[in-house]
Amino acid sequence: MKKVSGRFALLALVLVLSVVFFLPSYKPLYQALPDWARKVLPDKGITLGLDLQGGIHMVMEVDEDRAVEIAVERSVNSLQDLLVDKKIPAESIKRTAPQQVTIQFANGELKAQVQKLLDEYPTFFEVEAAGSANTVVWELRDTEIKRIKDSAINQALETIRNRIDQFGVSEPLVQRQGLKQIVVQLPGVKEPKRAKDLIKETALLEFKMLDEDNQLKMDFPARVPKEKEAETVKQFEGKIPEGDQILFERVVEKDTGREFRVPYLVKKRVMLTGDVLSDARVSIGQFNDPYVSIEFDSKGGREFERITAENVKKRMAVVLDNTIYSAPVIQERISGGRAQITGTFSTQEASDLAIVLRAGALPAPLKIIQDLTVGPSLGQDSIDKGVQSTLIAGAIVVVFMIVYYRVSGAIADFALVLNLVCLLGALSALNATLTLPGIAGIVLTIGMGVDSNVLIFERIREELRQGKGVRLAVDGGYNKALLTIIDSHVTTLITGVALFLFGTGPIKGFAVTLCLGIAINLFTALVGTKVIFDVRNQRSKVETLSI
Repeated sequence: MKKVSGRFALLALVLVLSVVFFLPSYKPLYQALPDWARKVLPDKGITLGLDLQGGIHMVMEVDEDRAVEIAVERSVNSLQDLLVDKKIPAESIKRTAPQQVTIQFANGELKAQVQKLLDEYPTFFEVEAAGSANTVVWELRDTEIKRIKDSAINQALETIRNRIDQFGVSEPLVQRQGLKQIVVQLPGVKEPKRAKDLIKETALLEFKMLDEDNQLKMDFPARVPKEKEAETVKQFEGKIPEGDQILFERVVEKDTGREFRVPYLVKKRVMLTGDVLSDARVSIGQFNDPYVSIEFDSKGGREFERITAENVKKRMAVVLDNTIYSAPVIQERISGGRAQITGTFSTQEASDLAIVLRAGALPAPLKIIQDLTVGPSLGQDSIDKGVQSTLIAGAIVVVFMIVYYRVSGAIADFALVLNLVCLLGALSALNATLTLPGIAGIVLTIGMGVDSNVLIFERIREELRQGKGVRLAVDGGYNKALLTIIDSHVTTLITGVALFLFGTGPIKGFAVTLCLGIAINLFTALVGTKVIFDVRNQRSKVETLSI
């Protein structure tokens, strides 16, 4: 009797916990509960996957070659500073190929001094320079190129995750696919365009000085339409001095909302980059215009103070992804490690800019290979069909079990219902993501939910044919079927675990419901139905069993 009471208490406890955890998943009932109940109960339930609630599925590719070029360009800037410190004059230092740096001098005596500096750049090696004895050519090593490319993928993964976390998407999927692709799934996103722009924006923040000494800037038009950027650059292409470039500031007319571009002549040399930022947040100016307030780390703060002290009364451009956001005049040395990015953007645009700056810049641009937006209506249709298939499968199994095993079949059907309730409760407790393949796993679990009882019932029939009493036949049936049931479930569970570990996306969703369903089926078959048989046999002396 004590065994029966213990099993009954365990069954009741599992059933209550399953219902409690599942309640937040059923919003109408959960919202109808009083406030005190919602505070006590869990607030998270089953999360619907991308294919059920709609959202974004993107496959992106990192431009690895551009990552190498950016790394070489940073080495060029570093080498320029080093030559200034060593007081070695150079006519020009520039990246002449994706992986090469070329340094030219006025005389050959300086070449030997620069060659000694190669020890400070172990990632480069010197190649033979054709045509001039006053030229040094460095090339990036293959091992370093491979490291940069691999690092670019990993850094892009981490940066995208950070941006999505701050964007507030629940249950996102961000993972590497193949050698240089990244898969991003954002379920339930209501603003797909904003999310895509936020993810793929490189967010390379640079501070560059304007070249105000060159008279070419006087020939620039005051503003050009945004679609005429390339045409304007081509118009002045042959006149741009070496070491300069044309960049544009984005201007939006408040009255009409039309966008224009203001051209500037900017020095290519980067004075400071966004990797020294420690914080970025949205602030409101005195005219209720939003701007982004940025804060440098200790190293960046010292460097920014030095740069502003050396360039008082000159204009510094704040450049993000080759677009100028502002180009203020440096009135005095700026200490304290703080600056502002102003521009004609809305509060939402300023907020998104702050997010990407806080999360860090992507190491290289991203190319979108595949872009799918799943609408919520399609997701609801999938849910309806999934529920319909589950009900049909359940009804067929219920009818078959009652027809074939009669009253015992009805007990097995109870185990089936218990299995579904416990499975939904377990998914809710784990805050698992339910996908369309996951629903397929639930449908499969319905069939598996009674197969253990079929084995047990056939064993009970054998015991009854041998002339044993109902109680002994039931106990014998459960005992003899135990090892067979455990063996079949464990082997299937191993398969489900393998699917979860090595599968991706939809396969994992199927594996989760399959593994949980198998584990719960063991409990409902060996404990759930046994409790009913034991209670029935102990309350009265049963002579026959409807099986």
